[in-house]
Amino acid sequence: MDLNSKMENIKRGTLEVVTEEELIDKIKKDKPIAYIGYEPSGSVHLGHAITVKKMIDLQNAGFKVKILLADFHAYLNGKGSLEEIEKISNYNKKCFRALGLSEDTEFILGSSYQTLEDYTYKIYELSISTTLTRAKRSMAQITRDSKDHKVAEVIYPLMQVLDMIFLDVDVALGGMEQRKIHMLARESLPRMGYEAPVCLHTPLLHGTDGSDKMSSSKDNYIAIDDDPDVIKKKLQKSFCPQGQVEGNPVIEIAEHFIFTEDKTLLIERPEKFGGNLELSYQDLLDIYAKNELHPLDLKNSVMKRLIEILEPVREYLKSN
Repeated sequence: MDLNSKMENIKRGTLEVVTEEELIDKIKKDKPIAYIGYEPSGSVHLGHAITVKKMIDLQNAGFKVKILLADFHAYLNGKGSLEEIEKISNYNKKCFRALGLSEDTEFILGSSYQTLEDYTYKIYELSISTTLTRAKRSMAQITRDSKDHKVAEVIYPLMQVLDMIFLDVDVALGGMEQRKIHMLARESLPRMGYEAPVCLHTPLLHGTDGSDKMSSSKDNYIAIDDDPDVIKKKLQKSFCPQGQVEGNPVIEIAEHFIFTEDKTLLIERPEKFGGNLELSYQDLLDIYAKNELHPLDLKNSVMKRLIEILEPVREYLKSN
């Protein structure tokens, strides 16, 4: 794969690359490293799968991929005891493998290095140079639903910045809710004598209830290992207003999971309601915005294809 193809694949489906010029330099390196961190908490759902698919693009472009199973971060974010989080970490690792990451993907527990003396010293060093306002602002989108804010919320982003040093990161990937922490890393690490990482940001998938983020804690998600009947029920109940394209989770699922696999989506419907349609992504947006496609027909078609796409994931998890 040539440089242009690698860049095109990496950029596809992202909202932002900071910066493209730096990304070109990273691609040219010998064995560059890309990383993403996940809090082990609850089910692995389609929101996670968007970033996993992008990590696969990075692997295909020659990057060594490191997945941080951020157990201490999950603990700081109130996601359970360390023992509970460890069990979820093992399950999450299997899920990420099931989504297609290659065998040389490295999975790392945060607790395996985050108590080292050098790591602790650098926490102190970074805390001196980071204002309280900046640390809180970097976490604003991650903890916006919290009613009783904890001191842990300002330790969390400092640890995330330092993870990029200890994992030797060239490229950091995350959803747009990670942007402020990533920008903190790009500003702070050069002051500490380290290179700033290139930052890639992917869209956040709306929850099935129409809220701005799919989340297991909100029960508005489709898990990658949900049974077909469960997927059917969740999609049938999904927020999908007639004629609304923006913020429509059913259309977003089609965009990120169907049209990345297929050029068209088959809409099956009786002749008395217009008959079958075979739509490109742009066709779907146009027809749906004109109220020429009923939400139930869209849901049923997306549901059928999504179940097929996730079948290998379900089979992998059953056999491993």
